[in-house]
Amino acid sequence: MRFEGLQEGRFIRRYKRFMVDLELSDGQVLTVHCPNTGAMTGCLQPGAKAFFSTSENQARKYPHTLEWLEFENGSRACINTQRPNALVEEAIRNGVIDELEGYACIKREQRYGEEGSRVDLLLTRHDNDQPDCYVEVKNVTLCEGDLGLFPDAVSIRALKHLRELQWERQRGARAVLVFCVNHTAIRRLSPARKVALDYSELLGVAAESGVEILAYRTEINRHEIRLVERIPFICV
Repeated sequence: MRFEGLQEGRFIRRYKRFMVDLELSDGQVLTVHCPNTGAMTGCLQPGAKAFFSTSENQARKYPHTLEWLEFENGSRACINTQRPNALVEEAIRNGVIDELEGYACIKREQRYGEEGSRVDLLLTRHDNDQPDCYVEVKNVTLCEGDLGLFPDAVSIRALKHLRELQWERQRGARAVLVFCVNHTAIRRLSPARKVALDYSELLGVAAESGVEILAYRTEINRHEIRLVERIPFICV
C-alpha cells in the first residue's frame, strides 16, 4: 500500500479521542484527525515523529489524517485503523499470506454469525473446493520489547467477533483471525491478559474450536506499508 505526499511533524498530544496536535518544522501547531478508537498505549510519546496524509475532500473540517509514528528507538507504528483490512486483503491477493491462498473471490463487510455482525473479509470459490473462509482483522500496536499484545483496551466488539468466528467454524466454514501487527519492533504476539482477561480466555477457546489465528507483521516507511511475514502467536 503506497503513501502519497506524506508530511511530517512532531507529536504533542491526543485529545477528544479523535484529535491530535502536531508541531511542524516551522513551529506551527496543526490539529489532525486520529482514526483510532483504541487506547494507543505506548504510542502517544511526545516528540515522536508523526507522518500525516492530506485529503482533497473540501467538506472535511480537519483535512489531515495521522498515519504513523516513529519513536526514539527507530521503531514505527501505523495507528490508522482504516488501513489493516486493506493491508490484509492486499497481502492475500499478492500471495503473502500462504494460509489464505487459492480463493478466487474476496468480499468485504459481508453479514455473518448470529449476532448481526459484518465480517471484514469473506473468501470464496477456492481452487480445491475448500469451504468459504471468514476473516476478521485486528490491528496491533501495543508493544513490550519485541512482544506484541492484543487488545490494548477492553473491547466488547472484539469479543463479539470471536463468538461469530466460532459460530461460523461450528457450521463448517473456515474462520480465521488475522492480527495485522503494525508496530515494527514486534516479533511475537500474545493475548494481553492483564488488559482484557475475558478476551484472552475466549481466544483460547476459539483456537481450540478450530478458529485459525495468524499474526503477520508490517514494514513501514514514508512511501509504503505492507505485510511481510508471519510471526509466532503464543496463546497462553
